[in-house]
Amino acid sequence: MVVVVLEEMRIRSLGVIDDAVVELSPGFTAVTGETGAGKTMVVTSLGLLLGGRADPALVRIGAGKAVVEGRVTVPADASAAVRAEEAGAEFDDGALLISRTVSAEGRSRAHLGGRSVPVGLLAELADELVAVHGQTDQQGLLKLSRQRQALDRYAGDAVAVPLAKYAEAYRRLRVVTAELDEITTRARERAREADMLRYGLDEIAGVEPRAGEDTELAEEAERLGHAEALSSAATAAHAALAGNPEDPEGIDAATLVAGAQRALEAVRSHDPALAALADRIGEIGILLGDVAGELAGYADDLDADPLRLAAVEERRAALGALTRKYGEYEKGVAAVLAWAERSAARLTELDGDDERIGELTAERDALRTELGGLAQALTDARTEAAERFAAAVTAELASLAMPHARVSFDIRQAEDPEGVEVGGRTVACGPTGADEVELLLAPHPGAPPRPIAKGASGGELSRVMLAVEVVFAGTDPVPTYLFDEVDAGVGGKAAVEIGRRLARLAKRAQVVVVTHLPQVAAFADRQLLVEKTNDGSVTRSGVKVLEGEDRVRELSRMLAGQEDSQTARAHAEELLAAARADV
Repeated sequence: MVVVVLEEMRIRSLGVIDDAVVELSPGFTAVTGETGAGKTMVVTSLGLLLGGRADPALVRIGAGKAVVEGRVTVPADASAAVRAEEAGAEFDDGALLISRTVSAEGRSRAHLGGRSVPVGLLAELADELVAVHGQTDQQGLLKLSRQRQALDRYAGDAVAVPLAKYAEAYRRLRVVTAELDEITTRARERAREADMLRYGLDEIAGVEPRAGEDTELAEEAERLGHAEALSSAATAAHAALAGNPEDPEGIDAATLVAGAQRALEAVRSHDPALAALADRIGEIGILLGDVAGELAGYADDLDADPLRLAAVEERRAALGALTRKYGEYEKGVAAVLAWAERSAARLTELDGDDERIGELTAERDALRTELGGLAQALTDARTEAAERFAAAVTAELASLAMPHARVSFDIRQAEDPEGVEVGGRTVACGPTGADEVELLLAPHPGAPPRPIAKGASGGELSRVMLAVEVVFAGTDPVPTYLFDEVDAGVGGKAAVEIGRRLARLAKRAQVVVVTHLPQVAAFADRQLLVEKTNDGSVTRSGVKVLEGEDRVRELSRMLAGQEDSQTARAHAEELLAAARADV
C-alpha cells in the first residue's frame, strides 16, 4: 500500500496563480492544461516547500507576497518525522503542515508544523520525501559530476564506506601538504625570523631583567635623588618626637606625653575613667618611641651615594631600551619577559623545522599510499556497480520504446605526474576519488557508445532520465516523484511507453507528472486541469479534478486542439480504455 506523502498544496499569488488548491492522491496524478496556464507553478510551488531558492520575481504583480502551503503525511518511524519533531514541529493527525512565504522584496520565511524553521531544514527533509525532476534536471544529468553521483547513489554502501574513508584521508593530505609547502617555500623567511628572535633573546639575556625590577629601581632612584631632603625631614621629625641632644632645653612630643601620663597616674585610683585615659596616653608614648626609633634608623641607613644613583639610572636606561624594543612601555619589564617567553617558544618551533619537515614528508607519503589504495577500492566498487546499473537502465529503456538501446559507463582516470599511484599508474585525484565517470548511450545496434550529451536526442534523454529514476526507485526509493514535462521531445509509441512506465512506478510510490502528452495523461489515476480565467489568472476554481466526460474533453484538446472533435473524442476514449486495460 503506497503511503500518500503529498496530499495537497495551496498556492497564493505565485506567478499566474492568484489562489488555487492542488489536491493530490495516491498513485499517478497528471497535471495538464494549455501552455502558459501555470502547470509548471505546481513544480515551482513544491520546490519552495522543499527549501528551494526564493525568487521575488515569482510573486504575482500587485501582491506583497507569495504563499505556498502543503500538507504532507510522514510515517511516524521515518527519519524525516524524527527530524521534524526535533525542530519542534507538531503533527496534525499524522500530517505535517509546511508553509513558505516569499515577499516581493525577496525575504523568505519557512514554517514546519506550526514552528518557524530555517529554510535549510525543509531541504534536508526533502531528500527523504520527494524526488523532483524537470528539464533542468535533464541538463544536470549531462554533467559528469551528476553522472558519478548517480552511480555512487546506486552503489550504496559499497561506494559510500570507502568514499568516507577516502574523503578523510584526502582532507588530511591537503592539510599536511599545505603545511609542508608553507615550511619549505618560506624557509628563508623563517630563517630570518629565527635570527631576529635569537638576537632579541640574546639581548634580553645579556641584561637579565627581573619581574618587577623596573618598579623597584624607580622607587630607589626617587629616594637617592632626594636623599638630603629625606634625611633632613627624618631628622627634624625625630627631634620633634624624641628631642634634640644638642638642644637640652627644647620641648619634644615624647617629654610632653610622658608628663601628661605622670599627671594622670597620680590620681588614677580615684576614677576608673581617668585611669583608662592614662593607659591610652601610655600607649601613645610607646607608639611615639617606636616611630622615633624608625626615623632614626631611616636617617642612618639613607644612602646619599651619587655613584649608586648613577648605577640605578644606568640600569633603568638599559631596561627602558629593552621595553621600547620588545614590549609596551607602559607595561615595562613584564611585557619584555612575556615577549621573551613567546619568542623562545616560536624559536623552538622554527629551529625544529628540519625535524617537522621530515615528519610531514613521512606522513604525506603514507597518506598518498593510503589514498591510492582507497581510490582503487572506489574504482573497483564503481566498476562493479556500473555493470549492474547499466544493465538495469538498459532493461528499462526497452520498456520505453528503445528496445535496441544500450547504456554503459566509461570509468577512467587522468594521468598526472603529481598525483597518486592507483593500479600501477600515477593519476589525478580529487575529493571523490580518481575516477571520471561518464554515461554512454548506443541508441541502436551498430552505433558506437557515445556520451549522452552528444549521443541522445531530447526525447531519448528524457527516457534515459526516467529509466535512471525507475532503477533508483527499486534500490533507493522515495515516497513521491514529481516530473515536470519529462516527456518533452517524445511522441507516439514512446509517449505511450513512458505513460505505462510511470503508471507502474506509481504502484510503489506517489507520482505527479506535469505533461502535455495525452498518451501519458491517459495512464494517470487522476488528472488535474489547470486553466486561466479571462483576466489571465488561475483562481481557486482554476485547478480541478477531471472525471468522465471532462477528462475525455481535455484529452481530446491535447490530441487535436479541439475538445468537441468526434474523431479526437474517439481517440481519447480509446487511449483511456487501452491505458486501463494495460495497467
